[in-house]
Amino acid sequence: MSPSWLKIDWPAPPGVRVLSSFRGGGASASPYDSLNLGGHVGDDPRAVAENRRQLQLAAGLPAEPVWLEQAHGVNVADLDSAGPYGPADAAVTRRFRRVCAILTADCLPLVFASDSGDTIAAAHAGWRGLKDGVIGATVQAMGVEPQRLVVWLGPAIGPRHFEVGAEVREAFLKVDSGDIDAFEHNARGRFMADLAMLARRQLERLRISRIHGGGECTYTRAERYFSHRRDGITGRQGTFIWREP
Repeated sequence: MSPSWLKIDWPAPPGVRVLSSFRGGGASASPYDSLNLGGHVGDDPRAVAENRRQLQLAAGLPAEPVWLEQAHGVNVADLDSAGPYGPADAAVTRRFRRVCAILTADCLPLVFASDSGDTIAAAHAGWRGLKDGVIGATVQAMGVEPQRLVVWLGPAIGPRHFEVGAEVREAFLKVDSGDIDAFEHNARGRFMADLAMLARRQLERLRISRIHGGGECTYTRAERYFSHRRDGITGRQGTFIWREP
């Protein structure tokens, strides 16, 4: 079995390529089976390196992806600079063949592109990153008018499976009371949160209207995706964006 990935339906600008990997077709043993791309989760580093090599070869990635040290924050790495980049949860580039990479196992990955295809970015958005403004920081770092951006939301935990406490809901409502629609009270006195809806609302507040994706649930698709909420110790899938001439 070789690496495989999601067929993405979005109006990609000229030269922009996006890849969202599935969990199968790699070298890692359980509980990281099998295409774990995360080097920080306890997996054998040799297996992770082999998984990354296999995916790059199978998908025809033009270069080794730039693997970020994700920290549930709002820092954005400018991949056009020399680096090192330090902890960051988003990356932006204008260069050809620079591959932005985001690793997730329930959090929401987003990719951004200008409508001309000359500027791209990717971001990692769990509830902390969303609350603290990682989407806005990414858009600001791109330096592109929001109306010119096209965004795709990748696989993430769905609203029927993402339970949070009242403090998380209140943190969002302090910023925008309209976010109340993204939280549903449950029988345990807690709330089910919709990450994709929260992201869409933030994008719309930034005057971004061309938003796609957001329908793939990592929790319910065990054959396709790693899920931290479902499995605890597990691997990470990747979402990638790059430019080709």
